[in-house]
Amino acid sequence: MCNKKKIELKAQNRKKVEISFDGGDITSDGGVLLLQKADERIGLIKQVADRMKDPRRPASCEHSVLHMLRQRVYGIALGYEDLNDHDTLRNDLAIQTAVVQEKTLASHSTLSRLENWADRDLALQIHQVMFNQFIGSFKEAPTELILDFDATDDVIHGNQEGAHFHGYYGNYCFLPLYVTCGDKLLVSYLRKSSEDQAKHVWAIFAILVKELKKVWPDVRIIFRGDSGFCRHKMFSWCERQKNVFFVVGIAKNNRILKDADPMICQAAMQFDHTQEKQRVFGEMTYKAESWKRSRRVIVKAEHLEKGANPRFVVTNLSHDPMVAKPASSVALKSRLHTDRINSKSGFNWDKNGSGHGWNNSP
Repeated sequence: MCNKKKIELKAQNRKKVEISFDGGDITSDGGVLLLQKADERIGLIKQVADRMKDPRRPASCEHSVLHMLRQRVYGIALGYEDLNDHDTLRNDLAIQTAVVQEKTLASHSTLSRLENWADRDLALQIHQVMFNQFIGSFKEAPTELILDFDATDDVIHGNQEGAHFHGYYGNYCFLPLYVTCGDKLLVSYLRKSSEDQAKHVWAIFAILVKELKKVWPDVRIIFRGDSGFCRHKMFSWCERQKNVFFVVGIAKNNRILKDADPMICQAAMQFDHTQEKQRVFGEMTYKAESWKRSRRVIVKAEHLEKGANPRFVVTNLSHDPMVAKPASSVALKSRLHTDRINSKSGFNWDKNGSGHGWNNSP
């Protein structure tokens, strides 16, 4: 039971802000005030607002771009991803306080017009803000950066621009590309699901390498992804760069399985002896017909109750297979799968309310 009658917050516009527990105007979204403080410290929404082009006539504007962005982003963070929710939220005192506006907030139709301003240039500007935030998060130059590339389904409902049926996922969806470094998001790129999973990946990675090297010339950069990004031209490009590496899954085929057979058999023998899951790590060289050179392939020969489950990654790293185990395991089992599920449910990354592509992209 709460015995404290009032909690005083930082004053806004010379007015006292208090949280009380004695009735009166009640809100179930008090957490938005904590979110506002975090946003105020990071400055993310303000930086995006400063880069947005406002096509309105200033004399006719009641709500600023900054106020509308705060209202929209805070609403999504609170679980109100539908614009219609703001017909009620616009009168919520907690959200008004967080937005720093002492009057009724923007209506859902006004916020809809805000979203319709989105275009390719805005998407680029938002990514520049995200990149600058990433750089600023380091107190000193890192020695190594692992960039995780992942594509996932973004199910759509309706007749959105670019809608296509994807046979693997069994839905009409987009196929966005996410690039993360640790727990930090660098790229969120909305794409049609009718396109190759690896489309534009090499170009995006090259841009990131170029920009990161401008800030930290000696940093070691590693591309990490599943077999959907196994493209030999990108591998060749990485091999020509200084301190640029890749750890990428490679699909099984008869040649790879034949070369890895000794390790697969060893895992099977160990399982027969212990009746417990076994993993044997090793390496070999492999050259596909389209490759100009042989490359190092790390083998994870796993044997389970259901049988053999071998996996492979191709890399230009020179670690011992057991040293490279964490990197190869993540590339194979994809920690990103869990991350993207959490992102979809927790941050509504899969919300596509607009019928136009660029409006959904930011």
